[in-house]
Amino acid sequence: MKRLCVFCGSSAGVRPQYVAAALSLGALMAERGVGLVYGGAKVGLMGAVADAVLAGGGEAVGVIPHALVSREVAHQGLTALHVVDTMHQRKAMMADLSDGFVALPGGFGTFEEFCEVLTWSQLGFHPKPCGLLDVAGYYAPLLALFDHGVAEGFIRPQHRALVLEETEPAALLARMDAFVAPTAAKWIGRDER
Repeated sequence: MKRLCVFCGSSAGVRPQYVAAALSLGALMAERGVGLVYGGAKVGLMGAVADAVLAGGGEAVGVIPHALVSREVAHQGLTALHVVDTMHQRKAMMADLSDGFVALPGGFGTFEEFCEVLTWSQLGFHPKPCGLLDVAGYYAPLLALFDHGVAEGFIRPQHRALVLEETEPAALLARMDAFVAPTAAKWIGRDER
């Protein structure tokens, strides 16, 4: 992977482990020469991961809509900061610039962004790995929901397997490096209505 898109909160959350994980992931990315693509803010986990990448001499590319430049406090020290018109343009550019996707803890935006690229993977729109860094059990409820979707027949097991989950950044990056996208011509059978 040359660049990794990281979705995460513009807040730091209540547990110090969240910021520590963002710093650790960013430092590891810089050490491995993996560039960062993210939402462009200098606050919360977003700022922490970017600052860690930059402190390690790595590339940090932000993509932020005009409407959020002041609200999310755009990071002015990045390798590049792309200011776009809409959230749709933001997500499309982030996806185009990235070779994989990781979600650190975050809120509705993080959930939505991760689930969107995961859906694109399920549909075969891209072959890029999608990983959750489950810091302090933050994503346990979401992972349980995914498992419930499998049990109830709404998510196929092979699509559930598209979610790479780990508790440590190094383990997650290793799984992402080894990821091979499944090839499936169809994702819904004729007998399913």
